[in-house]
Amino acid sequence: MQLTELFREMQYTGTLPEGEASVVIRDSRKMKPGAVFVCTKGARYDSHDYAPTALEEGAALVVTERPLGLEKEVVVPDSVKAYALLCHNFFGRPAEKLRLVAVTGTNGKTTVTFVLKQILERAGYRCGLIGTIRSEVDKMEIPAKFTTPEPWDLDALFSRMVGAGCTFALLEASSQALAQLRLYGLQFEVGAFTNLTQDHLDYHKTMENYYAAKRSLFDQTKTAVINLDDPYGERLIKEIPEQQVIRYSTSLDEAEITAKNVELRAGGVQFEMVGRDFIQRVKFPMPGSYSAHNALCAGGAALALGIAPEIVAEGLTNSSGVRGRCEVLYSKKFTVICDFAHTADGIEKILSGLAPFVRGRLYVLFGCAGERDATKRHAMARASLKYADEIILTSDNPRSENPYHILEDAESVLRTGGKPYIVEVERRRAITKALALLGEGDLLVLCGKGHEDYQAIDGVTIYLDEHRIVADWLREAGLSDGN
Repeated sequence: MQLTELFREMQYTGTLPEGEASVVIRDSRKMKPGAVFVCTKGARYDSHDYAPTALEEGAALVVTERPLGLEKEVVVPDSVKAYALLCHNFFGRPAEKLRLVAVTGTNGKTTVTFVLKQILERAGYRCGLIGTIRSEVDKMEIPAKFTTPEPWDLDALFSRMVGAGCTFALLEASSQALAQLRLYGLQFEVGAFTNLTQDHLDYHKTMENYYAAKRSLFDQTKTAVINLDDPYGERLIKEIPEQQVIRYSTSLDEAEITAKNVELRAGGVQFEMVGRDFIQRVKFPMPGSYSAHNALCAGGAALALGIAPEIVAEGLTNSSGVRGRCEVLYSKKFTVICDFAHTADGIEKILSGLAPFVRGRLYVLFGCAGERDATKRHAMARASLKYADEIILTSDNPRSENPYHILEDAESVLRTGGKPYIVEVERRRAITKALALLGEGDLLVLCGKGHEDYQAIDGVTIYLDEHRIVADWLREAGLSDGN
């Protein structure tokens, strides 16, 4: 792309040289001839120091926040924002050819985006999806590295969606991505807020910073769909009075969309979705009261996009669920469920939703992540003690932290909890031990990994798929659905 076209409508000082850009990068490890190298200052290093080397290695131009006196250099007010805008321009601004929806919150983002995609597809639209489990371009699946990609990867996906004839692009907007301005320069037709509970404080440090990152999404949205039952959702509504807001609730009649006559069952949740001028019966195939919130959020976003209430209700009722989100891996003599719950709130929500339907004993297996907010560990243990009859404590992703130190943090709460528990550092072995405990009518909930098929241990990523572990154990035990 010609440099003059790449910098279209950009604010900068300096003179653009003649020539073309082969790529836009800010990672020096990806340097190649013809690149436009954007210098940014991070927490650990300042890539302005690399700018002269970038030109020596064939960069067409360097973009800086301060004058460096280099021959091929332009200066911008904010290089992080400039990087996002340059990526948009390089790909021809594909996001402007799509109707964008972003979902943010601590829990529920993946479920809401997947279910919303299913609703829109039922309405006859082709959609793209970008999120934690994977990205999708219509029916094509693409592995995901980050919940919300960097601007270059994001625009590349948008471009593929446009080429595939997609009308909508649905994104999970993570708090880190929002704080790092990965979505800068994009305008969302709908932004949805699910909830906010303690998470990612290793990055944000305080709940106020965490909320502020989530809040920033709604500076870029036309219509906001917000959970009125969440305290932070209630706060958010007060802080964006100029926007069109659709509130959803399972208890408050002032919301624009409510769930009435909610019936919790082992196989899902049933309710009447009530709006200002419609009532639709929904049978959502994911259990727990929190699933009613997720369904209302997806439904509210679809309604905001102009989808008819009856199509929304059909889409919710016929949803195929989401991998690793309250996913039933086995249900016959006993039941095994896999879920991504990795916070105290997540564990509490799934266990409270399932506990009333357990005929036997409720077992929960969980671990705590290493090199993350350590204050979550006690809270996760307390949430497990509140509902489980027996607990299996194991590893999640210890990363470079000593896994035995992580286990000790959580076990210090379990020791005084009055419930039987097992501690097994090796997760595969912990799962098989838990399965061996199960009897008639028992329920085992595997918390933390969900869709993930790996563990991060001491700088190494190893294969670990709980779906495969459970399937192998059932086969060796002579059990399977239908036996």
